[in-house]
This record gives sequence, C-alpha cells and structure tokens, in this order.
Amino acid sequence: MGVGAGGPSQIGRRTGLDESASVDLLRRAFDAGVNIVDSSEAYGTESIIGRALRERDRSQIIVSTKKSTRHKVVTPATLTASLDASLEALGTDYIDIYNLHGVVPQDYRRLVDDIYPTLEAARTAGKIRFLGVTEMYNEDLDHAMSRLALADDLWDVMMVGFNVLNQTARDAVLAAAQRQDVGVQVMFAVRRALSSVDHLREFVAALIKTGEIDADDLNPDDPLDFIDDTMAPTMPDVAYRFCRGEPGVHVVLSGTGNADHLEANLQSFSRPPLPADIEQRLRHIFRGVSSTSGQDVTPVG
Repeated sequence: MGVGAGGPSQIGRRTGLDESASVDLLRRAFDAGVNIVDSSEAYGTESIIGRALRERDRSQIIVSTKKSTRHKVVTPATLTASLDASLEALGTDYIDIYNLHGVVPQDYRRLVDDIYPTLEAARTAGKIRFLGVTEMYNEDLDHAMSRLALADDLWDVMMVGFNVLNQTARDAVLAAAQRQDVGVQVMFAVRRALSSVDHLREFVAALIKTGEIDADDLNPDDPLDFIDDTMAPTMPDVAYRFCRGEPGVHVVLSGTGNADHLEANLQSFSRPPLPADIEQRLRHIFRGVSSTSGQDVTPVG
C-alpha cells in the first residue's frame, strides 16, 4: 500500500483538514507500516510530505513525485528547476522515484529525446534514485504510452491504471514489466463505479449494452452479490485486494482524507488475498471491459 497524495482528497487538503492535520494523517500511515508516498508538483502536497518526513526515518520512506508534462512545454531547464523545487518542498536531498507525469503517446518520443538525458544527469548527481513515467490513463485507456516506454526499456518504474473493472493493463503492461524487472505503481484501483451498488449497477448496465459485459455472468441488480460481508466488507476492500494480488504489481496507491478512511484502507491491505474462486470470477466478469476506467459510470465514446 502506498499513500497517493493527489486525487480528490490530497491527504485531506480538499476535505477540510488543515496542513498540520494532513501531516499527522500521513505520519499515521508511516507509523502503521506504509513506506511509500506519491505526490507531484501539481498536487501542492510535497510540503506536507516534507513536514511528515522530518520526524521519521527518511531512509525508510520511499518518496515518489512527478514533473507535469501534459499541456506543458518541458525543457531541460524547466525540468531541473522543477526537480530542485520538489527537493526543497520535500525537505530532502534526493527523491527515490522521479516521474514524468501524465505522459500521452504523442508526447512520449519528444520527452525521451529532449528530457531523458537531463533525468540521467540528475540521477548521476544523486538527486534521483530511480526514473519513472506515468500514464494519462483517462486519455490512454489502451496503455499506448506504457507500451512505448516498455519497448524502450529506459524506465525503472511505471505508474499504470489498473483495477477490477478494467484489467487491460495485465496483458498490455504488466507481463512485459515483469520480464523487464520494472517496478509498477498502480493508480485508479478504486473508481467511482465501485463507490456504491447503485453506481456499479449503472456501470454494468451500460457495458452490457456495449457487449463488454455478458449479462449471463452476473446479477445486474447486484453485480457482486457473490461476495459476502465475512470475506470482504466493502467494494473498495475487494478492489484493493484484487489489485494487490495481481502479478507484476508492487505498489497499489490509496488516497485518503481522514483517519477513519485511512484505517479502513490499512485493514484492507492487511487482509488475506481474495479467495481464488472470487478472483477468477472477477477476472471473468470484467474481462472484456476496455472503454472506461471505471470513473465514468458510462463508457466513453
């Protein structure tokens, strides 16, 4: 389990917590055993992470952050300035994983040609330990950028969209990442369609119409009715454990905005793997879904 410091909550900054409370929330996660946190220059949470690190053993925490690339003109100079600003905000002299953030396929080659040498130089200088790249998953549902990145075999770590509702990354990314020993951080493990039975019902109904889900494979009125409370108390619990058990996945990012939600997430990651029959049924039901990440209740296009 990794703490994602972006998303709708941004460690509580968007849900009403002041900065000190957000720092305390992140320290709770560290003290519970979470040892990786992911941020970005775009999230405004790097300084919160920096404060949380001051009273913990920095060497035991993996810090991942990102340089924005979507709709940005990124040059060696702007990347270097952004990296230095992130180091200052984080209060550290090195970043464990520094990622190019939200790279779309049409920008990928230019960024490699223009920017990758600067990343390598920063690693040689000790500012970065590992080089990463992250998808713009909502715009790149077939993982085209990640497939380009794997073909180059330049990256130590990739951030990939994957969840129980859209499992396309299994064949498109994860198999090759395992062969190439690339670390994988999973984002989008829990999406809006998994937030309530009503949302999941709408999601399933729309995908039955497109032919991506077979109505005979599930109960459309209660699509996960085969999961009982003793095995998994909530749909997010199922979602996190499904991703955690996927071969090739090393970190599943989990956002949070309050202590109760953090505790629920921690409990999910401490539970045993999903039973094999449940995992296989989930794989089977959603095997054909490719048109949506699960955030939109209805498919795109």
